[in-house]
Amino acid sequence: MSTPVISQFPYRGDPVAPVRLLEVDGTLTGGGGSVPPMDDEQMLSALWLMMLSRAFDDKGTSLQRQGRFGTFSAVRGQEASVVGSALALDPARDWIVPQYRELPALVNHGLPLESFILYFSGHPAGGYIPEGVRLLPIQISIAAQLPHAVGLAWGLRLQGLDAVVLVYFGDGASSEGDFHEACNLAGVVKAPVIFFLQNNGWAISTPRSRQTAARTFAERAPGYGFDGVVVDGNDLLAVYAATRAAVERARAGGGPTLIESQTYRLGAHNTADDPTRYVAEEVLDSWRDRDPILRVQRYLAACGRWNESIAAKAQEEISQTIDAAFAAARAVAPPTAEDLFLHTYAELTERQARQLREYEMPATGPANG
Repeated sequence: MSTPVISQFPYRGDPVAPVRLLEVDGTLTGGGGSVPPMDDEQMLSALWLMMLSRAFDDKGTSLQRQGRFGTFSAVRGQEASVVGSALALDPARDWIVPQYRELPALVNHGLPLESFILYFSGHPAGGYIPEGVRLLPIQISIAAQLPHAVGLAWGLRLQGLDAVVLVYFGDGASSEGDFHEACNLAGVVKAPVIFFLQNNGWAISTPRSRQTAARTFAERAPGYGFDGVVVDGNDLLAVYAATRAAVERARAGGGPTLIESQTYRLGAHNTADDPTRYVAEEVLDSWRDRDPILRVQRYLAACGRWNESIAAKAQEEISQTIDAAFAAARAVAPPTAEDLFLHTYAELTERQARQLREYEMPATGPANG
C-alpha cells in the first residue's frame, strides 16, 4: 500500500483526510478486490489483543474504585491505534517507548501482564523490564519520554544496529518543549524513530483546538525535515500499514516519521477524571459507533472467521489470562523498606549504603534507671 504523506506546505486549505483502509461497517475501502495488509490470522491475533485490553480496562478501573489500584488510564477506544502500530514492529530488534496508555503494545512486545499489574499496584517490581524485552518504563510525565526515544534511536544507529524505536504520546504532549526538541534532533541526525501521536481529541479537558491552529499535528513534521502521516486511528489496517511503511523507511536510513493517529478515548482521561464535565454525550455517541473492535469483528464475520461461538471462546481465554496474571502478581512478595535503596541504581552509592546501614541498625534509646 502506498501511504500518503505530508511533506510540503501550505498548512492551511482543505481538510486532510486520514488514511483509511477499513470502513466502520467492516468493509475494505477499495471494495472486494482490495488486499488488506494483514491476513485473517494476523487480524484475529490483533483482535484478541484489542479485546484483552478492553477487558483489562474494566478490571483495572474496578480495582481503582476499590482502592486496590493506582490512578489508571484506560485504552478504551484507542485499541486499533495501539495494537496496529505495535504489530508493525519486530519485538526481537525494535524498541517501544511508552507513555501510559499502551497496555496491549507492551504485552505484545514481551512485558508480562503481571508486571503491568504490579506497577499499578504500587509494587517496585512493576518497574522492572525483563532482560531481552525492548521497552523503556512507563512514563507518567507528559512528553518526557520523547528525548529519550530519540537518544535511544540515535544510539542504535551509531552502533550499526538494524533497529527502530516507536514512541507513543498524545496530542497534549505535542505542546511541550520536549516534543519540539526531540523532533528537531531526530530530523538532524536522521534517527530511526517513529513519533506516534495519538490524537484522541482531548489532553485531559483541553480540546485539540487549543493545542494547535494547524490543520493536523502531522503537518509539523516537515518543519523538522521529515514526513508526517495522518491515519484513521480506529482503523487497525490503516494504522498497521502506515506504521509498517514508517518502520521500513527508518530501517532503510530514511529517518523519522510523525504519525498522527486520529482516534478517540471512549471514557475518562484516567480514573481521576470526569469527562462528563467537558465532553458532550452526542459527541461520545458518534465515536461509539466507530468502535475499533466492532470494526474488526464485522470484517472477520464477513470472512467467516468470527461468530458468537468464537467470541465466547476468546472472552473465556482472555478472562483466564487476566486471572492468571493477577494470581502471579499476588504471589510476588510484598515490597519492603529496603526496596527504596535497592531499586534506584545498579550499585548503591556511598550515601545510599550509609543510609541503608543506618536503617538496618537496631534502634537504641537511653538506658533504664
